[in-house]
Amino acid sequence: MAARGSWWQKGRVTTSSTTSRRARFCTGSILRHTVVMAGTGAIGLVAVFVVDLLNLFYISLLGDRALTAAIGFASAVGMLQLSVSIGMSIGLGAVISRLIGAERHDEARAVASSALVVIAAIMLVIGLATVALLPPILRLLGASGDSLQAVARYVRIVSPFLPLIALGMGFSSLLRAVGAARRSMTVTLSGAAVAACLDPALILGLHLGLVGAAFSTVASRGTVALLGALSARRHGMLQRPVPHRLLPDARLVARVATPAILTNLATPVGGAYIIHALAGFGLAAVAGQATIDRITPVAFAFIFALTGSVGPIMGQNMGAGLLGRVRETLRASLLLVLGCVLVMWALLALFQNQVVELFSATGTAAELIHVFCSFTVASFLWVGALFVANAAFNNLGFPLLSTLFNWGRATLGTIPFVTIGRHYGPVGVLLGQAAGGIVFGTLAAITAFVVTHRLRPSPVGLGTAADVPAVTGKAALAELSELRGREAS
Repeated sequence: MAARGSWWQKGRVTTSSTTSRRARFCTGSILRHTVVMAGTGAIGLVAVFVVDLLNLFYISLLGDRALTAAIGFASAVGMLQLSVSIGMSIGLGAVISRLIGAERHDEARAVASSALVVIAAIMLVIGLATVALLPPILRLLGASGDSLQAVARYVRIVSPFLPLIALGMGFSSLLRAVGAARRSMTVTLSGAAVAACLDPALILGLHLGLVGAAFSTVASRGTVALLGALSARRHGMLQRPVPHRLLPDARLVARVATPAILTNLATPVGGAYIIHALAGFGLAAVAGQATIDRITPVAFAFIFALTGSVGPIMGQNMGAGLLGRVRETLRASLLLVLGCVLVMWALLALFQNQVVELFSATGTAAELIHVFCSFTVASFLWVGALFVANAAFNNLGFPLLSTLFNWGRATLGTIPFVTIGRHYGPVGVLLGQAAGGIVFGTLAAITAFVVTHRLRPSPVGLGTAADVPAVTGKAALAELSELRGREAS
């Protein structure tokens, strides 16, 4: 590691104080830690997802329903891809947060650097494989005609650059593990600013449509990856990768990440089935769902940020053996979910007509948006409870419960409910999806309370999936919000 004048050495020298300080979440108010981390992360999330929402708005101004529907199909493909990256990055962050909680900072730095190389390589392979298999994938989702051609062009541009978002997520996990909220939020806002500037210029100014959105996405992700790397180096979490450590360190993270990948794949699989079901009712139904999918992360940015915040707080306190604080984190998180859903339900119900007009939605698309704003938005209370419960399961040594509940919701909580709902039209599909979420969210929350009250002290271990902070597939870009914690003053 000598490295004369090394770029890596500079990072280590400037961050000695960072690596020597003790884990910050092991003392102080749990509610305050949770609110500060989630609130800070939500700012970054709102920036990211508002840009996505504006992206949809610009596309809707073109007046081509096929393009609007193509966004729905593109999201389904993208979420399947990103779930793998999310699983690996949260596995990385989980291992690192436990190492930091155990005061093993040098080992954390080495593991992080090795794992990031492997993560980027894996995502490159996935991106190229997606391009090769794209036509049958899109047909399976129900895409056809102009919509299929539009989404194919978008995915072929974005997919080869998946390593950029994988690295962005990885750096996010490292920053989150050390609680560098202000720095990570700056990174996110920079990426969002790039997309905000490029989207209208490319989509409307140059009349590139979804192709312009694809170029903007690549540029935004590249910005986040670059600035994330600089920020992680500044916080002493990077060093020059050592070849002989690559596979051993990757296997360490893989033991944590594999169940996380399986867990996170469940949500996009369920989402893909919903898109497939709606495709049978025409492009307007898919366009309506695409609009709902873009509204949801903006409306519930705080909950998505909260989900990512639970992992580091629970991880550090679990590593320190402070089980009472782990239980308190669960209770505080669920109360915050309740408050957020009640506020957003009231706002969406009140302004639903304006939402429909904003996105030029008509017919079936407008009907679906009205149903969402009036009724099914309330089901996010149970979805949020499921998110928080999964974080508890993963951090407390019960990763299979997280996988069980996520896949249960994506299969038993989606397929039969949506299949029955299809008989009542596209609105029935939404109601079926909501009903399944309520069932599995309730069961997950009850189980989480049982698990936390049966906790017993145990030594720190880094080779199990117990360390995985749950992040949902739906919130893929939530990882890019570089979630949270309070930066040391």
